[in-house]
Amino acid sequence: MATTSESYEPGRLLYDPATGKVGEYRDRAGPYVMLRPVGGGVEWEADPDAVRPATDRERIGATVRAVNHRARALPSSPPPLDDVGRPPRPVPGCAACLELGERREAARVAYDRSAETDANVLLRQHQRKEHRA
Repeated sequence: MATTSESYEPGRLLYDPATGKVGEYRDRAGPYVMLRPVGGGVEWEADPDAVRPATDRERIGATVRAVNHRARALPSSPPPLDDVGRPPRPVPGCAACLELGERREAARVAYDRSAETDANVLLRQHQRKEHRA
């Protein structure tokens, strides 16, 4: 067990037996030491006489839990887009698709890349709405 006179460097991982958690030493606050969860979070006060340096096993476990928590919290990758590298193809027999395809072709002939992109976006939106379940 640590004594109250023992000083830890900020960032050192300590085990708090009162909570059963490993925390990163931040500083002293009155009679307590302030610990923060590995990977970030809300700090808590711990008894400086009770905390001790975390073992290798405790440090690894706390780090793995923090990485897993962060991975679950991150948004998943966006769904794949419909082969964005190629312009969408009009659906045969659909008047709206045909009109947007003609609008795109006219913009391409006029070298109006902005209007060409707009037509592609509108065609993709139309196809998602009208031609997919």
